[in-house]
Amino acid sequence: MSFVARKPTSETPGFVEKAVAGLRALLERRFARFLVVGVFNTIFGYGLFYALLAAGFAPTPALAVATAAGVGFNFFTTGRVVFANSDATRLWRFVSVYGVVFLVNDFLLERALYLGLTPAAAQAVLLLPCVALSYALNRTLVFAARKAES
Repeated sequence: MSFVARKPTSETPGFVEKAVAGLRALLERRFARFLVVGVFNTIFGYGLFYALLAAGFAPTPALAVATAAGVGFNFFTTGRVVFANSDATRLWRFVSVYGVVFLVNDFLLERALYLGLTPAAAQAVLLLPCVALSYALNRTLVFAARKAES
């Protein structure tokens, strides 16, 4: 075993090439794409929620506005990038899924506030379970392959 660094050649990919190849392989997985797209969607939604709280909104109306504002953008990014399908006829199911996620999120948010968490901290804690629920519902109810598509 040699401890002498070798220059990358065309036969031996360097760190950057390996990193890019690894990233491409990771992004071939649907859930990984969902997480990457979800990070951007979450930054938008949580940022709006936090801004509305700072502007004086109560937690539930802030959550409702942030959720409603993100649905259209999220439908196209999630549909196109994650599930390779942004067929507009699926939008009503997508909105319904977000409605269910909103209701679950709001229920849990109210319980977390009762336990003494601040609205911002409570919503941060609830991000992971709400993301998991959103992925599961979108995968099975909104973007599941139809029998004719299989």
